[in-house]
Amino acid sequence: MISNQVLQSTADGLKAISRADLCVLDTEGIVLASTFEGAEDFRESALSFAESPADSQVISGYQYFKVLDENQLEYVLIVGGNGDDLYMVGKMAAFQIQSLLVAYRERFDKDNFIKNLILDNLLLVDIYNRAKKLHIDTEARRVVLILEVNHEKENSSLELVRGLFSTKSHDFITAVDEKSVIIVKELDEKEGTAEIEAVAASILGVLPEERRDDAIIAYGTVVSEIREVSRSYKEARMALNVGKIFFAERKIIAYSSLGIGRLIYQLPIPLCKMFIKEVFEGKSPEDFDEETLTTINKFFENSLNVSETSRQLYIHRNTLVYRLDKLQKTTGLDLRVFEDAITFKIALMVVKYMRYMEDQDY
Repeated sequence: MISNQVLQSTADGLKAISRADLCVLDTEGIVLASTFEGAEDFRESALSFAESPADSQVISGYQYFKVLDENQLEYVLIVGGNGDDLYMVGKMAAFQIQSLLVAYRERFDKDNFIKNLILDNLLLVDIYNRAKKLHIDTEARRVVLILEVNHEKENSSLELVRGLFSTKSHDFITAVDEKSVIIVKELDEKEGTAEIEAVAASILGVLPEERRDDAIIAYGTVVSEIREVSRSYKEARMALNVGKIFFAERKIIAYSSLGIGRLIYQLPIPLCKMFIKEVFEGKSPEDFDEETLTTINKFFENSLNVSETSRQLYIHRNTLVYRLDKLQKTTGLDLRVFEDAITFKIALMVVKYMRYMEDQDY
């Protein structure tokens, strides 16, 4: 359960303090950490000691200790060298490793609990019982953030984020797939959107620059009870997907700011196809040439202002009017009329949504 790197760091630290050499082997005699060369030579004696009833033993001048986790043998610890009291060093080292086992087991239990909580895999009574057992506050204010890094193939982002929150014991960092890191952040009574945005920005900040370009963070609404954490997670997941469809330029997306995109995302595809057919009479905005699409987008950006749009497109006002007239003949919609403009804008968003959903099927 404990990584070899942590065991090695612990052994090195204890040697620096005690001047004694330490070696940690698993129950199969494999060396996991050692402060001296030739530790593999102790394999047979370690296996023999592991099968004996003794908790500690001196063999050929070395102190052997068993490290147990809930009465189950996990490691064999060997201590030797020029230390003043090898037995005391060994007992302290065994205690330290046992403490690490407890801490890692507790973190694993909490991580497993949070995963099942956000995925709605727990009954209501189990949520409160397990939270109490794990000493997790059931009535704290929390929000769920999801960090997604495209093409992530290893857990380095997860470890980076865990490092950022390493001193905050009430926050939980976990993952349910290879691309996403989930943060369940506890908030105090005064913290709100501004603080959540700051947390999201700090998470992006710990990522390497090349990975940051493809990263996106979404978060749900703040909940006040632990049973509602799964709702905040679902909201964050929806915000992530809606953001990728309609707000590609944003790095941080809040569920509370999705606007009409939230509604469109929940429409069934057959209804969307029917709507597009009705608006464009069998055609699609994808059939428009690039010039027309650029004109349409710029016209919407400038709130249907003909003069400002023509200025930004570096064209004469009459040229823009001609293009809008041509579009009206093609679609039957006059973008200078507010109702038609709204219909056209929604139709463009629906097409984006349909294209995204089609891509997910491949």
